[in-house]
Amino acid sequence: MRKLSWKKVTVGIAACYGATIGLGTFAFDYGEGLSYFSTDPAACANCHVMDDQYDSWQKAGHHQAATCNDCHLPHEFIPKYLSKADNGFWHSKGFTLMDFHDPIQIKPRNAEILQKACLRCHGDFVHDLVVGSRTPSTESIQCVHCHRNVGHGARY
Repeated sequence: MRKLSWKKVTVGIAACYGATIGLGTFAFDYGEGLSYFSTDPAACANCHVMDDQYDSWQKAGHHQAATCNDCHLPHEFIPKYLSKADNGFWHSKGFTLMDFHDPIQIKPRNAEILQKACLRCHGDFVHDLVVGSRTPSTESIQCVHCHRNVGHGARY
């Protein structure tokens, strides 16, 4: 059995790292990764899966007052970017492997963020109606129960 030299091992490891970084950079650029650091709602429509949501949001009443980030991300700096990273990973995986539910559906953690966003803007107005909705519970009233298509979604 031949012994590998350190030089060959080092070159092999460097080639693997280089290929990984190159492929990752290409994917990030191709997927318009920098746009997701912005607050521009058009970034959410980079993927054609969100075209209907983006189009209907532009026609909805919330278009004048709220962007995707206002409703779908926490408002605190660190939780916002942690959520962006988490969502970005799962969205990238789902759209790359095409293994997401169609039509796209909100996950429970993101539904909780959405509920908090509704209450952040409308809490004083609806406080008596949503007393139990400030904590995640299957019995609590969620704003989207009655207002499913307020921000965007299919128009009937």
